Amino acid sequence: MAEWVNATVKQVNNWTEALFSITVNAPIAPFTAGQFAKLALEIDGERVQRAYSYVNAPGDGNLEFYLVLVPEGKLSPHLYALKPGDRVMVTKDAAGFFVLEEIPECETLWMLATGTAIGPYLSILQEGKDLERFRNIVLVHAARYAADLSYLPLMQQLQQRYSGKLRIQTVVSREEIAGSLSGRVPALIESGALEASVGLPMSAEHSHIMLCGNPQMVRDTQQLLKESRGMRKHLRRKPGHMTSEHYW
Repeated sequence: MAEWVNATVKQVNNWTEALFSITVNAPIAPFTAGQFAKLALEIDGERVQRAYSYVNAPGDGNLEFYLVLVPEGKLSPHLYALKPGDRVMVTKDAAGFFVLEEIPECETLWMLATGTAIGPYLSILQEGKDLERFRNIVLVHAARYAADLSYLPLMQQLQQRYSGKLRIQTVVSREEIAGSLSGRVPALIESGALEASVGLPMSAEHSHIMLCGNPQMVRDTQQLLKESRGMRKHLRRKPGHMTSEHYW
């Protein structure tokens, strides 16, 4: 059974009307970049909880979570309303296997995310541990509108930090924005537009694909890569080319 600890809210950042992040301090156990915790509040006598990935690096004392506001949701509207000094519960121990130690050796590591699922990649890249074994890293963040690319400045800072090793590509589906591709991730892979823009091939021989976010995007991309690139899901007992995590 999960052990819960009290967290103190340090900051709530409202990126858009629907996207926000919460930064808290809490006495949690050490976690691995890419893992998630659960946040909870007591609402009408019931503990309402949801899982959210850490955005921050494990060594950072400020714990950050990136969330979407679901107006009719049981928890997110209450989290959205929190103010500095408020309390929220968080699981002491993190969970999840969407971590680098589960990723096999490859030349190019592709990190594909939709919406708030950019979080675990930012945690991994901010920590910077175990990345030397990849020659190239590609971080792709897909959103509906440019305003939804909340962490683009951080992505750009990370790109500079890794000086040529990290390439970033934004994808916006509902408007045309300079520097961003337009459309859905599977279609951009199928057409070759994503690889052309990044300047690297997505091949079974040289690549591993991490997929995180919208379950439909994850399923469609996996199916496409299986059929067109001969890729398969990565399992400990049977190494493959794709590692995924659904975000709801």
